[in-house]
Amino acid sequence: MINIQKLSKIFRTDELETKALNEIVLQVTEGEFVTIMGASGCGKSTLLNIIGLLDSATSGSYQLLGHEIIGLKEQEKSKIRKQNVGFIFQNFNLIDELSVYDNIELPLIYNNVPASERRPKVEAIAERLAISHRLKHFPQQLSGGQQQRVAVARALINDPKIILADEPTGNLDSKNGNEVMELLTDLHANGATILMVTHSDYDASFSQRTIFMKDGMILSEKNNSRNVDVIVG
Repeated sequence: MINIQKLSKIFRTDELETKALNEIVLQVTEGEFVTIMGASGCGKSTLLNIIGLLDSATSGSYQLLGHEIIGLKEQEKSKIRKQNVGFIFQNFNLIDELSVYDNIELPLIYNNVPASERRPKVEAIAERLAISHRLKHFPQQLSGGQQQRVAVARALINDPKIILADEPTGNLDSKNGNEVMELLTDLHANGATILMVTHSDYDASFSQRTIFMKDGMILSEKNNSRNVDVIVG
């Protein structure tokens, strides 16, 4: 599903050049649940943003679902992103002025789904995530855990091929954080492909494989089911 070869990202200013990613090699197969870990500034969020087509690499190859992404125009990347990728963010990124229903519906509107098809989709995903009774509420009327459930519903509404989660429990207490991780585990059990960035060893333990990054490079990988470390390079 994801095939990355020698991917690099360089940020340049007039006086400074910073290599955020240094020849990353990574494969994620369909149905995997993979975690990326590392200290702040190691490049994990940059990598996630490139995989999610929110940012572009400087060099290397990135194939998503068999299609080369490097070199595509923004309009082409936007189309692929809307059709294939769902995002879950640490800060939820809900629109305060919109109701829960409208927040969940928004990606369907962006994808030009007819109005007659949107309501049953929103109601079905809301029921699945146990937030049907909150559809008329606004984000600020919800708990953190409920807001993250709305964010998950929005991420899933277009049936994405891959779910990208950036610190999905970072702003939640342990109870709500556990609920989100259990939700991601259920999604994975039902066939979802998930790539998650986290600082939490506990959250990472829910995934099948953990990738450790430092200074823009992948240092090692850990198979969580077998507790085996693999040194890269």
